[in-house]
Amino acid sequence: MTEDANARIDTLVKSNPVVLFMKGSPLFPQCGFSSRAIAILNHLNVEFESVDVLQDQGIRQGIKAYSDWPTIPQLYVDGEFVGGSDIMMEMYESGELAQLFSKDAEA
Repeated sequence: MTEDANARIDTLVKSNPVVLFMKGSPLFPQCGFSSRAIAILNHLNVEFESVDVLQDQGIRQGIKAYSDWPTIPQLYVDGEFVGGSDIMMEMYESGELAQLFSKDAEA
């Protein structure tokens, strides 16, 4: 990963309370997993920044090294890596994700 990509990822993660690195955009997701991640965040009425990894190969490869996680989408909340689509779904179904965001809203 280039230092430039790493620095840009770090800035995005740390300057936005909620960031989703995804394939495509919230209005036009380019894969089913990204679409599911968007649906979960929208259902929870979470405001988030999205980053389309298809627009930037440095970010696309760099985010995998940044999180040490091999797949996209990737969700970050308050600078912390939460997980990908499957983890988001599990957390959503258990109520953990809603708790995470309600705690975030209270802060």
